[in-house]
Amino acid sequence: MADTLTFDLVSPERKLASVQATAVQIPGMAGDFTAMPNHAPFLTTLRPGVVRVTAADGVTEYVVTGGFAEVSPTATSILAEQAVPRAEATADLVTELLATAEKDLADAPDEAKMAAGQRVRDVMALRSQLGA
Repeated sequence: MADTLTFDLVSPERKLASVQATAVQIPGMAGDFTAMPNHAPFLTTLRPGVVRVTAADGVTEYVVTGGFAEVSPTATSILAEQAVPRAEATADLVTELLATAEKDLADAPDEAKMAAGQRVRDVMALRSQLGA
């Protein structure tokens, strides 16, 4: 049994991480989950939240605004809409994300209001989690 899995985090702007990890906590659309070595194959969309990567050198955190995660027994890959190290997640960034989500909600057609409202709630939860 392998002790680690390969973790990659990429956004359109850059590759943020490529490490051997023992666990990766992921903000999945249906709830948070932890990917570990030998995890069953899994594909999910992401909601705004914090990704926590546990590796030999400690825990590293990243803020993602959405995207996709693919988990296999030997690897976990996140393709994020936007991602930054937690230290770079400023109050201004979160305020901008919330303003965009609120505008999208106001502009959403009736059939998309529920999803747009959930996005606003997810960004508000992220703001609380970050203390921003």
